[in-house]
Amino acid sequence: MAEISELAVRKVLETVIDPATGRSVVALGMVGGIATRSGHIAITLDVDPARGTALEPLRQACEQAVRAMPGVLSATAVLTSERPATPPPSAPPAHDHQAQGHRHGHGAPAGKTTGGGGRIDVPGVKHIIAVASGKGGVGKSTTAVNLALGLAANGVSTGLLDADIYGPSMPRMLDVKEKPESIDGKALKPIERYGLKTMSIGYIVNEDTPMIWRGPMVSSALEQMLRDVEWGELDVLVVDMPPGTGDAQLTLAQRVALSGAVIVSTPQDIALVDARKGLNMFRKVAVPVLGFVENMSFYLCPHCGERSEIFGHGGAREEAEKLGVPFLGEVPLHLDIRTTSDSGHPIVVSQPDSPYAQIYKNIAGRVWKQLSAPQRGPRAAPRIVVR
Repeated sequence: MAEISELAVRKVLETVIDPATGRSVVALGMVGGIATRSGHIAITLDVDPARGTALEPLRQACEQAVRAMPGVLSATAVLTSERPATPPPSAPPAHDHQAQGHRHGHGAPAGKTTGGGGRIDVPGVKHIIAVASGKGGVGKSTTAVNLALGLAANGVSTGLLDADIYGPSMPRMLDVKEKPESIDGKALKPIERYGLKTMSIGYIVNEDTPMIWRGPMVSSALEQMLRDVEWGELDVLVVDMPPGTGDAQLTLAQRVALSGAVIVSTPQDIALVDARKGLNMFRKVAVPVLGFVENMSFYLCPHCGERSEIFGHGGAREEAEKLGVPFLGEVPLHLDIRTTSDSGHPIVVSQPDSPYAQIYKNIAGRVWKQLSAPQRGPRAAPRIVVR
């Protein structure tokens, strides 16, 4: 089947008329980007933030028009907007949101706006947790995948969302080559792999396609992967976050009822400085930090078994103790962990009886123990007050 061209999609979008202006979305310059992959189409619509939710029917009209094209299997349109340059009106005085969350156990009510947008609800999912790091290159995605598989191995129904729009890892790490399908033309079915329900932008766009998107576009895509995917009934949805403390992290922290965050770091000081920033970001928006994982904690030679502490050792444990958060475990730098992840068969499923798989299962057990504690329920999205 011939690939559907961007030009063909744009011509169809010329027929979608904005009723407020009488002009097409193309003529108005709304079409910010079009990505096509084997019959799956993704469209971004740059819109005036003042019109906001009023343009939802127009977004749906774009999806319907493109979905009707011959050869199209699915079509997803997302609304994106730049924030206005003028500052928003000052919020009324309020007491500290962290103290409020600890004293009252609630944030903004469902349906109310938080942090510039409405709350994102994911029906059927009991807990959503973020796996984050302050910097790249620390093995966060490997940890997220094996943590999710460890939860599933412990009998916890688990999903995995790849929230790294710019550098998605899940297609390769889970050996996913198929495209997500849609039953009703609106919501996508997650792709199931090794007992996990999974979704990634990498399932839709080509691996070598650069995602040249502004921050609001990233946030909008992330929202739709949460809201417009049929996750079903899950105990835990693990979100593999992009590195840093940018738009994707703030979208999750401010608009989703996160039950907690897991911080991944290597032992050396420079990584711990960035991990501390990630922890402080979650604390500022009242997201509980479930603990630290020290990845690449030490190197084990696959031939002689000799141990070398290439990046130092124990730094994350010391940092966790200093900051008053749990230490979840140490993961060694070992060839098998790397090769199984690169091949699409993570070590928890490819070598389930290995000591390295057991490390991840133990970490997963400690995370689940916190999530299932009687006093912990799904956390309301926090109320963010800008002064």
